[in-house]
Amino acid sequence: MEDSGTTFDPLGQPVGRALPGFRPPPRPPRTPLAGRWCRVEPLSAAAHAADLWTAYADDAEGRVWTYLASGPFSSDAEFAALVASREASTDPMFFAIVDAATGRAAGMASYLRIEPAHGSIEVGHLAFSPRLQRTRAATEAMYLMMKQAFGLGYRRYEWKCDALNARSRRAAERLGFRHEGTFRQATVYKGRNRDTAWYSVIDAEWPARAAAFEAWLDPGNFDAAGRQRRPLSGG
Repeated sequence: MEDSGTTFDPLGQPVGRALPGFRPPPRPPRTPLAGRWCRVEPLSAAAHAADLWTAYADDAEGRVWTYLASGPFSSDAEFAALVASREASTDPMFFAIVDAATGRAAGMASYLRIEPAHGSIEVGHLAFSPRLQRTRAATEAMYLMMKQAFGLGYRRYEWKCDALNARSRRAAERLGFRHEGTFRQATVYKGRNRDTAWYSVIDAEWPARAAAFEAWLDPGNFDAAGRQRRPLSGG
């Protein structure tokens, strides 16, 4: 069993380690995060809906939406209404992922279940269009959001997905999240059951994960054709 610093109270009962220096972190600001390959911008219907609709159109079968509670959408107006409804939301707090090379939004992500009192925050509602999937911009967006959360003082960064969503589970493991278990019959969405797989990264693990992200994202890690020289390992 992992050593979590268990101590004993005056009655001899095991209790969790004391956290005398812990202070609830602030909620994440609704401000852009800039990287080399992407920008993570507060979601805006005016700024992002049209670009996102175009990017998601590359997914003719609607696979992006299979494991999400929303979508697919029958029209650009229906999709724009969803984006507009998400603009003012504070939990989840939605962002557009903008490709730095094109200046166009190609995916969405959010912070959610933001619990400053416990130092816990989740990343979710991930909807990456085909043009964002398996790109440096996609990985960098996840790095930027995680970096901000731990920089603000969060202790725990969560990732949850439908246990049947093999692509999401592989992504979590590649990004360094640790699988903690599966909650059976956790939710109902789109009229069907969802068993939810839980993953996390904690603050003690972040320095090693940050170093791995930064090494992978370094331009020197890619050849002239854009192929990675070294993979990003979950560690």
